[in-house]
Amino acid sequence: MTDLNAIQPSALDQFPDRDPEETAEWQASLDAVTKAAGPHRAAYLMRRTLERAEGNGIALPKLLETDYVNTIPTAAEPSVPGDEEMERKITAWNRWNAAAMVTRGSKHGVGGHIATFASAAWLYETGFNHFFKGKESQESPGSGDQLYIQGHASPGIYARAFLDGRLDESHLDNFRREAGGGGLPSYPHPRRLPWLWEFPTVSMGLGPLSAIYQARFNRYLTNRAVKDVSASHVWAFLGDGEMDEPESTAALALAAREELDNLTFVINCNLQRLDGPVRANFKIVQELEAQFRGAGWNVVKTLWGTAWDELFQLDTTGALVRRLREVPDAQVQTYQTRDVAYIRQDFFGSDPALVEMAKLLSDDKILECFHLSRGGHEARKVYAAYKAAVEFKGAPTVILAQTVKGHTLGEGFASKNANHQMKKLSVDEFKSMRDLLELPISDSQFVDGVVPYGHPGADSPEVRYLQERRAALGGPAPARRVHPVAPLPAPADKAFASFDKGSGSQNVATTMAFVRLVKDLVRDKETGKRWVPIVPDEARTFGMESLFPSLGIYSPKGQTYEPVDRDQLMYYKEATNGQILNEGITEAGSMADFIAASTSYATHGETMIPFYIFYSMFGWQRTADQMWQLGDQLGRGFLVGATAGRTTLTGEGLQHADGHSPVIAATNPAALSYDPAFAYEIAAIVKEGLRRMYGEAAPGEDQNVFYYLTVYNEPMPQPAKPSAPGVDEGIVKGLYRFNTAESAGLSPVANAPRIQLLGSGTAIHWVLEAQRLLAEEWGVAADVWSATSWTELRRDALEADADLLRGEERIPFVRRALHGAEGPVLAVSDYMRQVPDQIAQWVEQDYSSLGADGFGLSDTREAARRHFGVDAESVVVAALAQLARRGEVKAAAVKEAREKYGL
Repeated sequence: MTDLNAIQPSALDQFPDRDPEETAEWQASLDAVTKAAGPHRAAYLMRRTLERAEGNGIALPKLLETDYVNTIPTAAEPSVPGDEEMERKITAWNRWNAAAMVTRGSKHGVGGHIATFASAAWLYETGFNHFFKGKESQESPGSGDQLYIQGHASPGIYARAFLDGRLDESHLDNFRREAGGGGLPSYPHPRRLPWLWEFPTVSMGLGPLSAIYQARFNRYLTNRAVKDVSASHVWAFLGDGEMDEPESTAALALAAREELDNLTFVINCNLQRLDGPVRANFKIVQELEAQFRGAGWNVVKTLWGTAWDELFQLDTTGALVRRLREVPDAQVQTYQTRDVAYIRQDFFGSDPALVEMAKLLSDDKILECFHLSRGGHEARKVYAAYKAAVEFKGAPTVILAQTVKGHTLGEGFASKNANHQMKKLSVDEFKSMRDLLELPISDSQFVDGVVPYGHPGADSPEVRYLQERRAALGGPAPARRVHPVAPLPAPADKAFASFDKGSGSQNVATTMAFVRLVKDLVRDKETGKRWVPIVPDEARTFGMESLFPSLGIYSPKGQTYEPVDRDQLMYYKEATNGQILNEGITEAGSMADFIAASTSYATHGETMIPFYIFYSMFGWQRTADQMWQLGDQLGRGFLVGATAGRTTLTGEGLQHADGHSPVIAATNPAALSYDPAFAYEIAAIVKEGLRRMYGEAAPGEDQNVFYYLTVYNEPMPQPAKPSAPGVDEGIVKGLYRFNTAESAGLSPVANAPRIQLLGSGTAIHWVLEAQRLLAEEWGVAADVWSATSWTELRRDALEADADLLRGEERIPFVRRALHGAEGPVLAVSDYMRQVPDQIAQWVEQDYSSLGADGFGLSDTREAARRHFGVDAESVVVAALAQLARRGEVKAAAVKEAREKYGL
């Protein structure tokens, strides 16, 4: 036999072997076993040795893959407490009603999914009966467990809510029919059914990512002594196909690194995705096991039902285990649909040892194993896996539960590639399903071919059992509760008013102004601890390093090292009770943090105030799907797009230059988007946001919104807040007059042509310079307006239009604000023109706009603004052109200005 050690270098060669002779004896023993009993026996002995080493606490790297068998042997499975037969009946009713609801809805063309819940029914039922804590749980009052339900399994959750009395038949008949009110949303949507769903999950990949950060946020709340939620457990139900989404596995290392043993992933491995096998030529379970083990997770495989025990006992040569490992998933799917002769030939006929084994097995036994017996379909197997998961300490657990997609729905559904798109069963298929599930539903109940709902009665043993189990676990689940907590007290006006006087001669970027405001607000005795600063690395870019020593960076390990900058004033400080979530380079993870914090008022009854600050280009463009998730989950807080605008990031280039985030933000109904120009505007917007989201909301005002603020890294003088009436209202509503030519001291001549210049964000400074140039060099009077939110102006105007159609006349705010303003309007933004053009149709004056359309580029701010035609000189030329079209200045002035400024 070839000695591999003789030809392959080993990492161990670089260390001295204190007993080479003993090492050689172990190697010789292994060679002898391999020669005498074969490599499979040798591998078995090595596995046993590694298990013994682990049991003795010897530190060795773990194997990334184990055999294609259950992690927990049948003999080690605990008995299931409760009444297994009663739970079987409850599951049967839920299976029936889930299928009936989707089938009945198909006549309206609304669709629905049946096969996913059919495969996962026991995964949910076992949890609901024995593990999932409700909001009234004594262990975790007000919080319970957090359940991330697989979106396509929602019919089964509705069916269970129907059985326990939380829904009635009219609800089920309005599945996916919400427009008239009282309907059920297609998937878990908290905004559409806020008393039931806590977490939106059907945008695949976001569920697993959010579950990890929710479990991590639970630890954050506990470690910061906001609320002890250490007894809360996070359960994420996922599909094996869903795990291909990059977000699904993006944070596995974080969960293991922070030892989140309050988290369990349950992956329904029915081996099928939406259109076919997940891994047709490979094995998804083995792939996921290696991935999770490699990331540091505890892995529990629940693959085979008890019918397989007899086969494994007959496997004296290891041939069965080898064959199970080598058969690809698509072939396992095929076995589930083929007759016994095919299975005997294709599966057992591949190895003489398996041929002999098959002779000992009846046809019924083979069909039972290959057609029906999966670990995910047996309560005892699932219970054992869940119990192992909640008892495991030091790492999160993933349960890989093998099932059959479309289980119990009949031969036309089970394991068929098309079953995800199959929306209904025939009456005959329902009758076969009824007989299989042993449900007391008579043929006469099928009236005019319509499948009936089934219910054993409100006082039936099944319903009483179900409700008793839920009462013991702390009430119904899933359930979302908004706890009756008092509004947060408003911080002292001093924190906001300090910005009203301006910065004098000092140049201050609005990014720094925002950080300074937050630094003052976190000192508030009443609400300071509720702020959750979130940043994806680069806190120093945004000037947040001043918060490090005072607030600390959250780490469950604390600080186990001496920071290199310990002798500096703004040193890097980590702490178990740290307040800042400094996430590293992950915008997706930071958004998941934000979502967990922003919905804590419902999840845990603890109001938190998250603000997440990020490169504006890397917010909405990268994670807009999570912003939709945030809106669906009714989150509240402040998103802050820093280093904003297309021309403010000197030298960074195309992929850093944000010219469109307000456009994307405008598509999200829950996002209140602002582009403030000055520090006092930021203070006013944050003050209003705290009132609206966390304080006393006005009648009819939706608190379930979040704010998006753009802030800039360009240091500029911060002016004092104008004293004119209506400024605060204008800041919040989106527009106010900052100054006039006269108040700016420009003294225009009598009857001078006049124009209204609207600017937002950093563009206000070019507009102010253009105001001066127009007056001093062209004899034009310009009034300057600060447009803090083009989007809010548009939304108000759209609502006014809708009111008009209802017979209620109301003038849009933008029209009221500009009413009587003399001359045309020129709007300027550091974003694409589509942003200011949102309001064009409601402006009575002649309207035009300037913006930074196209791709960004690397250069100085001045050169970039000249390139896009938005600098002060470009604004002057555009203003003159607009006035020339009206005949208020000579047409030659436009050409003269272009030549004068080199445009």
